[in-house]
Amino acid sequence: MNTEQSMQIHYAHCTYEQTAEAIREILNEAILNSTALYDYHPRSPEKVIEWFKAKEIGGHPIVGAFDENNSLLGFASYGAFRNWPAYKYTVEHSIYIHQKFRGRGIGSALMQRLIDEARRQQYHVMVGGIDVANHASIALHEKLDFYHAGTIKQAGFKFGRWLDLAFYQRVLETPVAPVDG
Repeated sequence: MNTEQSMQIHYAHCTYEQTAEAIREILNEAILNSTALYDYHPRSPEKVIEWFKAKEIGGHPIVGAFDENNSLLGFASYGAFRNWPAYKYTVEHSIYIHQKFRGRGIGSALMQRLIDEARRQQYHVMVGGIDVANHASIALHEKLDFYHAGTIKQAGFKFGRWLDLAFYQRVLETPVAPVDG
């Protein structure tokens, strides 16, 4: 069943005041139970404050999916891919869905909104780093015209095993007039 049909979902930009604790809960569940994040320790409230500040300073969106009670079901965001000037048109994104709402089309809807934001902000390339065992995320990206750009074998170590990190990218038609410097 499509979640959009079974519950009222709306999409909006996340604010710290409205979503910080829900974002922290979603991230921490992913850290503790999956390889969606190559991190070992749950995020503290202070780390979430730093994360929000970095997004604000960079002008990077945090788009959320909310139910009819304004509870956060998932979120997506992007940030700088690498911090050298020539990478200014490339962003690395991430999408996290609350465990109870995965597989219901929310990730796809969030990702489409993130693509629209990247176009609006005149980015050219979107990159997602995905654990090769995360078949659902790979399928989502392929459905949205991302393609496999390469894999770094044994890039991470978590849960007692080596993890391979695949990069998926999508090239956008923006910016209209890219410039050096």
